[in-house]
Amino acid sequence: MTLKIATISFLLIVLSLAVSNPSKKVRGNLTKFTAQTENREKKNTVQSILDESAKLEKLAGDFQFIEGPIWHPDGFLLFSDIPANIIYKFGSNQQVEVFRRPSGKANGNTLDKENRLITAEHENRRVSRTEKDGKVITLADRYEGKRLNSPNDLVVKSDGSIYFTDPSYGVSKEQEELGFYGVYRLATDGKLTLLVKDLVLPNGIAFSPDEQKLYVNNSEAGYIAVFDMKPDGTVTNQQLFAELKDASQGGVPDGLKVDVEGNVYSTGPGGVWIFSPDGKLLGKISVPETATNLAWGESDRQTLYITASKSLYRIRLKIAGVRAGK
Repeated sequence: MTLKIATISFLLIVLSLAVSNPSKKVRGNLTKFTAQTENREKKNTVQSILDESAKLEKLAGDFQFIEGPIWHPDGFLLFSDIPANIIYKFGSNQQVEVFRRPSGKANGNTLDKENRLITAEHENRRVSRTEKDGKVITLADRYEGKRLNSPNDLVVKSDGSIYFTDPSYGVSKEQEELGFYGVYRLATDGKLTLLVKDLVLPNGIAFSPDEQKLYVNNSEAGYIAVFDMKPDGTVTNQQLFAELKDASQGGVPDGLKVDVEGNVYSTGPGGVWIFSPDGKLLGKISVPETATNLAWGESDRQTLYITASKSLYRIRLKIAGVRAGK
């Protein structure tokens, strides 16, 4: 693997929370934290992305460990509570409801081009699709006859193919059959292709807006890898896009999303890290819990929803995110 060390400029704009130790909130309650920025220059900072008066809102809490947020165009957010074996729905009434139980210990969620829910299920060790009638079907659960480890996160390309990561977070060593942790492409005809097998534990995954690059978080190694896309849907030229390391903060590179300008957002130590398309660190959004994943929401896709251990948060941005399943 060729590693190209990205230049990282630490022009950090950290969103400081007005309340350092917020009280624990029950599901459905909303707490707002006033954000403060430390840099007034707009060039090469998150000032063009985030207004200095933006507020990080705590929407709900008391979950076990939440992940996989995805905004549905019908006006609600879905997200997974992995150990609880539930997919939750957060609607316009600002309340949390059970969407599916059991969920197969779902982790990542996304939508396909028909707005059907695509889910990475730990317990069932599969990628599933929820049909319009509510039936859940298996799209992929084996590679070359061997069971997948525990599909983790996924993204849908504009041609309808599904790209997903398959680390070992949901299985024991004794349960593993493959002997490696892969990144896969599932074509619309059902063909499953192994793209990458040399990342330590691949996790979050996202495309650049033009779909010419694929980003994958390598969680335990602490960095984002980037690949060039080939015309046949496979990848080449693996490089290091950016490192996310801070021993003073909890968290690893986990969930990953990209906005329409090509900026890359990744959960990591201390919150959400924001990088320019060339890998320069623009700033961070501080989150009072370990951030796990993120998703663009609302009709304009300018609300960033953040799952963080036991709580759900959101914050308004100036730039829209790439639409799921575009």
